[in-house]
Amino acid sequence: MTPVGGGAYAPPTSPQNGAGNGSADPMTNFYNEVTSIQDGITQFSNNVSRIADLHSRTLNSTDEGASRQNEALLDELVGQTRQLSNELKDRIQALSSYPVTRAQDQAIRKNQTSLLRQKFVEVLQNYQQVERDYRAKYRQRVERQFRIVKPDATPEEVAAVVNDTDGAGAQIFTQALSSSTRYGESRMAYREVQDRHNDIQKIERTLEELAQLFNDMSVLVAQQDEAIDQIQTMAGNVEADTAAGLQQTEKAVEHARSARRKRWICFGLFLAIIAILALVLGLYFGLRQGGSGNNNNSQ
Repeated sequence: MTPVGGGAYAPPTSPQNGAGNGSADPMTNFYNEVTSIQDGITQFSNNVSRIADLHSRTLNSTDEGASRQNEALLDELVGQTRQLSNELKDRIQALSSYPVTRAQDQAIRKNQTSLLRQKFVEVLQNYQQVERDYRAKYRQRVERQFRIVKPDATPEEVAAVVNDTDGAGAQIFTQALSSSTRYGESRMAYREVQDRHNDIQKIERTLEELAQLFNDMSVLVAQQDEAIDQIQTMAGNVEADTAAGLQQTEKAVEHARSARRKRWICFGLFLAIIAILALVLGLYFGLRQGGSGNNNNSQ
């Protein structure tokens, strides 16, 4: 995306596990995406400053051609800023789901995502304030132009023209034009009032979009916090299960070793018993044969 007024913004990229591209640190792509989002937020802030400048030029311009050019640039920049805000929202949301396994990486992901979300909300609030300020200035300009046509306008008439509720303002302005003695100046004032009404309507749409964006960010925060809690709980359960499994494995290994020792002891005892029996039987039969030989000699 190339914003109005110069500068460049890198297109969004989905974060991937760094281990997939041969990176030594699995968080490399995560840090790259954090930096890219930070650049996007900076670009958004620059766009807001440029929007404020174009609003000011539109209000202060006395040349109709220059005013039209400023309005065209403003419309283009507002559209780019709208697109950029939606991209940043989606990328921050995606970053909060970046796959990590180590506990320290989970903490880094949570902290970095929270900081980016906070910075993004701050620039959104600044944009909202800029639009509110210039909405008030456009309304003041409409009131001044109407008083050129009808200096003795009542507060109710002024409010109707400024707010232009259900077209009542245009009707009042038309009636004032018909009775004005400064026809040429009044027609110019009427054209500018129409232009400013269009500007006010555009600002109202932008403010509605920003309000929806704030709401989306609040929902994302609640969902992500819940998801993070669930992931951390699952990670804790897995760690506990792993520790319990290791403990059971160690016990099984110890039992196996103990069983082997007992089998060897039993085998040794068996050999010892066999040896003792062989010795006893040998002595027994040896002594018996010796006794039989002595009896034969005596006879």
